[in-house]
Amino acid sequence: MLRHWLDVTKNAWGAIARRWDRIVAGLVFWARALKCDVGALNLACRDPRVPWPAKAVALCVVVYFLSPIDLIPDFIPVLGYLDDLIVLPLGIALAIRLVPPPLMAEFRARAEAVVPGRFAMAGAIAVVAIWLVVAAWLFFLIRRLLQ
Repeated sequence: MLRHWLDVTKNAWGAIARRWDRIVAGLVFWARALKCDVGALNLACRDPRVPWPAKAVALCVVVYFLSPIDLIPDFIPVLGYLDDLIVLPLGIALAIRLVPPPLMAEFRARAEAVVPGRFAMAGAIAVVAIWLVVAAWLFFLIRRLLQ
């Protein structure tokens, strides 16, 4: 009886481990595709063949992705990460739908061929510059209102 129970338990844990491995592999694949799509959207922002609404949405998604500031701060236990898990994929999906499919395929191929890190430094510099300009504007606006 005990031996049978141990065999059943061992088989159940093996099935759980195999299922968990498939889930993790799927998440790794999804994360790599997401990284490629963000690079492709970065290229789409610069291409003149892409319609302006797609550029606007793609630019907002790329800036939000690279920005150290979230809509809901990450130190709030569940909601901080939940906004990243919802806002980013929805924004990426919307931007991808707005870019014509042949162009998106071209951008994905170019994004996979780019050396990693090239977009990261330029994007980080752009995001910091934008936040500094916004902070300075808010500072002067508040200062003017308080006088």
